[in-house]
Amino acid sequence: MHAEKCLYPFLTVTFVSLVIVISAISGFLVSSSFFYQQQASISPPLLLRGPSYPPSFAYYISGGRGDRDRIIRLLCAVYHPRNVYLLHLSTDASEWERDGLAKLALLAVPAFRVFGNVHVVGKSDPNTHMGSTVLAATLHAASVMLKLDDRWDWFVTLSASDYPLVTQDDLSHVFSSVPRTLNFIDHSSNLGWKEKERVEPIVVDPATYLARRAQIFHATEKRKTPKSFKFFTGSPWMILNRSFIEFCILGWDNLPRTLLLYFTNVMISQEGYFHSVICNSNEFKNTTINSDLRYMKWDVPPQMDPRYLNSSDYDDIEMSGAPFARQFRKNDPVLNKIDEKILRRTYGAVPGAWCSGQRSFWADPCSKWRNVNIIRPGPRAEKFEMLMKSYFEEWHLNSSSCN
Repeated sequence: MHAEKCLYPFLTVTFVSLVIVISAISGFLVSSSFFYQQQASISPPLLLRGPSYPPSFAYYISGGRGDRDRIIRLLCAVYHPRNVYLLHLSTDASEWERDGLAKLALLAVPAFRVFGNVHVVGKSDPNTHMGSTVLAATLHAASVMLKLDDRWDWFVTLSASDYPLVTQDDLSHVFSSVPRTLNFIDHSSNLGWKEKERVEPIVVDPATYLARRAQIFHATEKRKTPKSFKFFTGSPWMILNRSFIEFCILGWDNLPRTLLLYFTNVMISQEGYFHSVICNSNEFKNTTINSDLRYMKWDVPPQMDPRYLNSSDYDDIEMSGAPFARQFRKNDPVLNKIDEKILRRTYGAVPGAWCSGQRSFWADPCSKWRNVNIIRPGPRAEKFEMLMKSYFEEWHLNSSSCN
């Protein structure tokens, strides 16, 4: 009960697989276009955006080979008609898997087709571990999001190993009281061991010029820590506001381009680029909340990535108040528990105020909808509000964490 749980109850996995096979035989390839956009034959309800209405989010959900079903499950868990979604499988995934992702994104939930707000990258980007192509793919996604929708408020990066701990109504409710000028990004200029191991080495990501997959390689020389700007590092997962994304992509200041040239040859550049751009910009350095809003657990001593969460961590997960958690193994039983106890999800999307269908074991309440501009927060919103309040108090005491 994983990706199939997201499928509309009257559609079987066999039927979806048949559609994928028929499409492959007919020559349809998702990668033949820049991205695959869902078309709807039914006019969706009116979406109202702006300061007087709940915020909307641009979700970039990425994964690699074998992550198709995980991405679909995550999509269903974070879906809301007011948001926009871009799904990406990197080049190590097969063409069949990318085609299947596009078909499932179209067939899984009726609302996906009607609201047309779920998109799949067709011509995929490479995703070299520890290389700069991960950063390039994120910037690509951000630029596509700006083109797809001109009214979203925050850009959210998720991987296939992430999962939400709040409903989208909870998230929108809490973010409704957040100034839309703020950015949530874990960052620090205290480099410590990273200065010798991450900042000074010069690395090259072969995926920037080779078609086949390869590991990064190191130059024999090293370079000094930058003096023309201050190097910041932190979590690669973030929630960034639209103005800052426009600053990075459109670049009316040359800072984002200059730093991009530098970070092309930095190891794990996605852990430093956005952090350094925002903290070296006079316009945005006072807009940072020093958190990625993720619940994670680390080994002692910490490894490269947080450890995988499982059922033994559920109580801590439930008490955290964080809106997202990572990382989870595919189909770990704790995900079913989060669906049942926290998100109240059975089939399809997580139910919210926008869903008007009958709720039962065989029926998806979000197969019918009403006013999509209203939200109904649940009990998890209160815990998230308390967490957000603590971040605000810290921010008001020290309005710039970029020190």
